[in-house]
Amino acid sequence: MIGAPVQASRITVFGAGYVGLVTGVCLAASGHLVTVLDVDESKLESLRAGIVPFHEPELPEVMQRALAAKTLSFAHADAPGAYGEFIFIAVGTPSTLGGSADLRFVRTVVEQIAQNAPRNTVVIMKSTVPPGTGALLSEKLAANGVHYVSNPEFLREGRAVNDWFHTDRIVLGGDTGAVERVAGLYQNIEAPIVAGDISSAELIKYASNAFLATKISFANEIANLCDCVDADVELVMRGVGLDARIGSAFLAAGIGYGGSCFPKDTRALDFLSSINGHDFHLLKAVIDVNARQRLLPIMALHRRLGDLTGVSVAVLGLTFKPDTDDIRESPAIEIIGMLLAEGADVVAYDPVGAAVIDAADFEQAATIEDALRGAGAAIVTTEWEAIATADWAALTRSMASPRLVYDGRNCLDPAAVRAGGGEYLGVGRR
Repeated sequence: MIGAPVQASRITVFGAGYVGLVTGVCLAASGHLVTVLDVDESKLESLRAGIVPFHEPELPEVMQRALAAKTLSFAHADAPGAYGEFIFIAVGTPSTLGGSADLRFVRTVVEQIAQNAPRNTVVIMKSTVPPGTGALLSEKLAANGVHYVSNPEFLREGRAVNDWFHTDRIVLGGDTGAVERVAGLYQNIEAPIVAGDISSAELIKYASNAFLATKISFANEIANLCDCVDADVELVMRGVGLDARIGSAFLAAGIGYGGSCFPKDTRALDFLSSINGHDFHLLKAVIDVNARQRLLPIMALHRRLGDLTGVSVAVLGLTFKPDTDDIRESPAIEIIGMLLAEGADVVAYDPVGAAVIDAADFEQAATIEDALRGAGAAIVTTEWEAIATADWAALTRSMASPRLVYDGRNCLDPAAVRAGGGEYLGVGRR
């Protein structure tokens, strides 16, 4: 439930990307006076018109209400007088070629804040930065009388607004006075507050994502073992997940994780471990398993069809998960690249992601029916509801022989595929 805080604060958010926009909109929806800054003027104009530049359920409606209430505004990052008493940093920290986090954007913003922010301002880091980063930034800002608090985000794409207002925890790292001030911004959210030092707060974010990635890769390893011993991973993981010490979340076997967080954060944590002299064996295995899972559909097609030259393959789902238009680190994109390298003719379908991808080397279909019609094989790469609940008996009948369906997300009914005369293959499913 969205409610107004006891006392509204003036807040500035640096960055109108995914995290920055969700942060700014949700704080404004709570009654704070929020200005979101960005360097892209065309994006700012669209945002002022109430247009969200990416697909995120609920966010457009919440943003438009905040704009109408005049609690939310947008300005260029160089706009004078735009700084509030709280400044959130939510700029990108992409991976470098070596796997470390690229902190150039963060450092640029911190330098700008250090030079221009009034004394006693609180800078709040939402961007994901490696442990140890905040301690250095805090020293730089403190020299100018500006406080620093680490406040990592735990937003799931496709569920971000709900995750903001119904989060499992609020993590804050910094000196006690600044942390208490930041905690006051979340008065309308019922969640435990985990407060401590800056580096521990930063590591909570990385450790959380690394552990969830570990659960996914563990489930995938069990799925591969199920294929070896003729067991059913769906049944196995159901039995495992009912153990309260383990839980059922993130135990779905498939072709691996993707997106903007898990791949980037696991690589960054592995890099951080290495440069500090620690060999993180478990995390390296998680990363290796995830990379290998993307080969499974190609290997399955080779086993059944041999040479893939000229074979028409439908790839269903381009985004890394449902309910988002994010294709970053998407298994589908890598799988399509491997299919094209093998000489296959690829037709792809995605209910949202098609609008954000350059498909010069393969065809994109407007409907799932168009994608599958005449295809000799299909690979399900994203578990969109429109794909999982489609009439697979009819769809399989519209395919060409041998009507091979590889369910990379274990979201289809195998019986429906077989009823249409097709051959069903899942990940660890008997």
